[in-house]
Amino acid sequence: MRLTPPGLTFSMDSGTPPPLPSPRKPRFATPVDTHALIRGAAKKHGVSAAFVKSIVAAESNFNCDAISAKGAIGLMQLMPETAREYGADPNIPEQNVDAGTHYLRVLMDKYRKYGNSLPRVIAAYNAGPGRVDRYHGVPPFRETRRYVVRVLHFLRHFEIEGVASDMPSSRRVSARRGNQPAPYNLMNLESRIRDPQ
Repeated sequence: MRLTPPGLTFSMDSGTPPPLPSPRKPRFATPVDTHALIRGAAKKHGVSAAFVKSIVAAESNFNCDAISAKGAIGLMQLMPETAREYGADPNIPEQNVDAGTHYLRVLMDKYRKYGNSLPRVIAAYNAGPGRVDRYHGVPPFRETRRYVVRVLHFLRHFEIEGVASDMPSSRRVSARRGNQPAPYNLMNLESRIRDPQ
């Protein structure tokens, strides 16, 4: 009885190991400095770099090649129509982050008159401004509500990280140990999501 298909032979030679599969070639010839892209776009559009970084973390986990099941592309998971509206190619990280940050600025301007504008901006980025307007705040969709809480969590983390990186190292260590108060107190914005007005 033959167990191997015809033409396939096995050797017990312990000489050279079989060749490893070649690694997938990166899409970009040079590494992308995501944080520099975020800082540049944030400065250009007057948006907090920590906020942009929070959106990128929630949307793509800093993966330039991310593509969602719904067709959103890149670091800020832009839909092709949104990218086109802002004159960007969503496959190019610089343009993706610039267009996504510009869109955040537009949403921030639209919702700044509300007391809880930040959750509305985040929800509009996720579910669209039409749904935020229809529900007069964060829509009652589980995915959107979780997304808002997640982005706010990242934002708190990145803001504290940014403040800590501006501190002298001795103060940073003692602040982590709890010997000094936190550099500033962030509002608990998650509580506003439970009862959007």
